[in-house]
Amino acid sequence: MSTPRPHALRLETLWNPPADGQEFSYVLRLKNLGSEPLSSFSLCVSGPGRVDPAGRVEGATVSKRLSNFTEFQPPAGFVLGAGETWTVSVFALSWQFRHWTDGATSAYLALSDGSTIVLGIEPTRSSVSNAALKRGAEIYPVPVNAPVQISVIPWPNHVAVSSRRPLPAGFAPQAQSAEGEAAEKGFAALVDHLFAVEGIVRSEAEGAVPVILKDAAGFGPEAYRLSFDEERLTIEASGRTGFLYGLVTLGQIWRGARLHPGVFQFPASGEIVDEPAMGWRGLHLDVARQFYGAAEVKKLLAVLAWNKLNRFHWHLSDDEAWRVEIDAYPALTEIGAWRGHGLAVPPLLGSSPARTGGYYTKAVIREIVAQAKSFGIEIVPEIDMPGHCYAMQQAIPELRDPAEKGSYYSVQGFPDNCINPVREQTYEIVETILSELIELFPFKVIHLGADEVPLGAWSGSPAALARLRDVAGDAVADAHAKRLNVVTNTHGADDIHGSGAGILQAEFLERVQRFLASKGCITGGWEEAAHGDVIDKEKSYLCSWRNVEVSAELAERGYQMVVCPGQVYYLDMALRPNWDEPGASWAGNSDAEKLYKFDPVGGWSAGQKQKLLGIQACIWSEPMTDRAVFDRLVFPRISGLAETGWTKPSARSWDRFKALAGLMPLLYGLQQS
Repeated sequence: MSTPRPHALRLETLWNPPADGQEFSYVLRLKNLGSEPLSSFSLCVSGPGRVDPAGRVEGATVSKRLSNFTEFQPPAGFVLGAGETWTVSVFALSWQFRHWTDGATSAYLALSDGSTIVLGIEPTRSSVSNAALKRGAEIYPVPVNAPVQISVIPWPNHVAVSSRRPLPAGFAPQAQSAEGEAAEKGFAALVDHLFAVEGIVRSEAEGAVPVILKDAAGFGPEAYRLSFDEERLTIEASGRTGFLYGLVTLGQIWRGARLHPGVFQFPASGEIVDEPAMGWRGLHLDVARQFYGAAEVKKLLAVLAWNKLNRFHWHLSDDEAWRVEIDAYPALTEIGAWRGHGLAVPPLLGSSPARTGGYYTKAVIREIVAQAKSFGIEIVPEIDMPGHCYAMQQAIPELRDPAEKGSYYSVQGFPDNCINPVREQTYEIVETILSELIELFPFKVIHLGADEVPLGAWSGSPAALARLRDVAGDAVADAHAKRLNVVTNTHGADDIHGSGAGILQAEFLERVQRFLASKGCITGGWEEAAHGDVIDKEKSYLCSWRNVEVSAELAERGYQMVVCPGQVYYLDMALRPNWDEPGASWAGNSDAEKLYKFDPVGGWSAGQKQKLLGIQACIWSEPMTDRAVFDRLVFPRISGLAETGWTKPSARSWDRFKALAGLMPLLYGLQQS
């Protein structure tokens, strides 16, 4: 039988929430719009939404499933005739859909000869919502009457400026030291990334006003004083980042007065004296679920610098992919960096059946690290382990116990995704990888992940069970052996503390953290790294993602904390609960106002606040196949976080922030249409 042309097939998906006593259903309709029948095929789709293969499916059977990738097999002998529709109804999902990005984001047919047909697919519709789907950043328009006369985000500590002068054509920084010269170069590169044609930095021959970068003692590393008078502009600081931030403030004031001259002014006199409230003001980017090219990462770093954010947590590995070149193990990128039909990792999260993905070469990483440094940003790489290692294991099978039998499943639906902590070869591989990583990232802070290890991890490994008998006794080992086929159902539902998995993870983290400390490195981890209290608290820090109460409790136990609760600071969470909003909802919803007004240390004692390093927003990339979704979920929330980390609570104002936020740059420039 001949195969219709790809454009003659269309897949439509529909979400029917539970109502009137009826169960929910996820309906997929494959329409043959061509003139030829189709047979001997299967339908492959990827989420984020995950189909439970053990549940009820009508019209097809689930022949393959890995996390959010599902292959549906039609009934034996099925033929999809010309003009006909094949309907598959799914009544079993890992979680009910709440947003249009939950449904299939890519689909294709796998034919019996091994070839594939990519299907056109529209966003999943809801039977109870006809609202237009939201894409692109939600822009707050600049009001006719703003509550302040200058535009700066985050708002400075001390602002005392007055009167108006004609807008300068641009600025020509004049450094008096090597630190000032470095800031001058960094600022020129920064505005070239973000506002290349606006001419913020020019020569005096082009009419620019000189800006003196004056070295001054007594300033913190990120502090500055910006002085205005009719004759000159001066920035005083003690180092390059202070000079850079002074120039960023000057550039923001200039752009506000240029783009909205009836609202904002360029001051003729006065000063701004400024320094941050928190030392760690960060953004995490997951590049494993979706790959972001070097140009995207570099521009994102420029956006961070314009917001005076100073940490970039680079999530370089996860179950779905491995993204960093490692010379000792080329298979990590040869196998782990790519997804596709028939590959070790199938199409996931909107991936095509064609080989898609990518990784960062060492040369590119060095470029990105150098650029970040020039922007006042330190990069923290993360290799997530011992869990979230499915792609890593496909490249290096030796990370599993070869005698392991049975399966356990992670919350994301990956089987046996934890590297084995009782094999000596595991540590040889991990230490080799980390040694190469340390050479690439001179900040010498390495994040190990340590999150979401399934309760049943290693329960089928004879070596792991033998180790448990040695350290915890037969009862613990026997109980752990019964954990096979346990599925973690929701984020954070299984607390592995004290369990067999928790004991083995603690041993793993203690040893790897000790290795990193021997190399002069600080170890980062998600809050689960506290299980067993075995890592050296003086040489580590934790990112707490559940809530501020957990953060406070860990601070009380002596851990240095970066606060990033999912309910507010996870930027993959939808802005609102509506179907027409993109994103996820498992941790809740948070629009820019909620994030801005959120107190990350609410209820903390004075002693606990002594352990606060700062705050961080996290971009998890599952719903961001569409880059317009990225802009909607990240902006202007990232600027709200920046002001929380920089501006004293007493000086924060939602009305002021909302009036200024529309002037901040987007990564892709995609606004809601």
